[in-house]
Amino acid sequence: MKTLSKTRERFYWDRLRADVENWCRECHACGARKGPKTRTKGHLQRYNVGAPFERMALDILGPFPVTTKGNRYVLVLMDYFTKWPEAIPIPDQEASTVAEELVRSWISCYGVPMILHSDQGTNFNSALCTELCKLLGILKTRTTPLHPESDGMVERFNRTILNHLSLLVSRNQTDWDTNLPLFLLAYRSVEHEVTGLTPAEMLFGRTLRLPCDILIGRPSETPSSLIEYMKNLEARLESVHAFARELIKLASERMKTRYDSRATDDQFKEGDLVWMYNPKRQRGLSPKLQQNWEGPYTVVKKLNDVVYRVQRSPNAKPKVIHINRLAPYKATDHSSK
Repeated sequence: MKTLSKTRERFYWDRLRADVENWCRECHACGARKGPKTRTKGHLQRYNVGAPFERMALDILGPFPVTTKGNRYVLVLMDYFTKWPEAIPIPDQEASTVAEELVRSWISCYGVPMILHSDQGTNFNSALCTELCKLLGILKTRTTPLHPESDGMVERFNRTILNHLSLLVSRNQTDWDTNLPLFLLAYRSVEHEVTGLTPAEMLFGRTLRLPCDILIGRPSETPSSLIEYMKNLEARLESVHAFARELIKLASERMKTRYDSRATDDQFKEGDLVWMYNPKRQRGLSPKLQQNWEGPYTVVKKLNDVVYRVQRSPNAKPKVIHINRLAPYKATDHSSK
């Protein structure tokens, strides 16, 4: 330790090493810049769905270059059970636009979901969307701030969209919205890594007819009466969904085992002082010189095993934060002494 070496060159007292180490460990400026040495990582919280449209994810991707149709964003919707997606180009991310497309492109086609999950975006948590969910009886949930892992499914789908669009857009990138429909056809027709089935099979009990099937043909289904077809379809969907539930459960258990292997058993109690990780960029400031840890915050309440409500000062607005973004605060502001 350089500080210890330089101190020893000039001074001596009992417990010099311990005092220097405590001084460095409790340095507020160092902790705010480098982050505390003791980090926390919570255990993975699981939510396994068991039926189509029980729980759906909502997100916005963008901004992109404005297209010739005036679109700049993509409204992403996805069902947690079937993995059936929608990707709707929209001109803005206003709450009214989001609410209108949610009703027009999802609810009118597939019905009302039981749970709607999104990030902390103000457009998803506006008075309009809140009232819409209340009116339709939808339970609205959201991720904790700065913790996108809370919605890994839709984040992975977003990366897939970006990879696809980057291969097909024109040089000026103003036609990306015209490539979304065929991308969705392809995605819905490919086996999902979790369920082992295509989103179309999970939803309709059959695969989608692709352009190549029209060109080269595909085996036709055996003709049957409407009642017989409905019975066969019902049996097929029951079998498909039961199979998918088992695979989803196994995938969830594997993910939890892998994630929890790096978890700590640290827990905070009310009144504890903590650092909070907050890497938000500030206009006019270099992110390379920015301090990413803020503190001390006081733990106001433990909401569950991994989520806490913290507060910077008695008059400040409380924040709900995942434990992965918190760390024990042991610093002292030496600059004030």
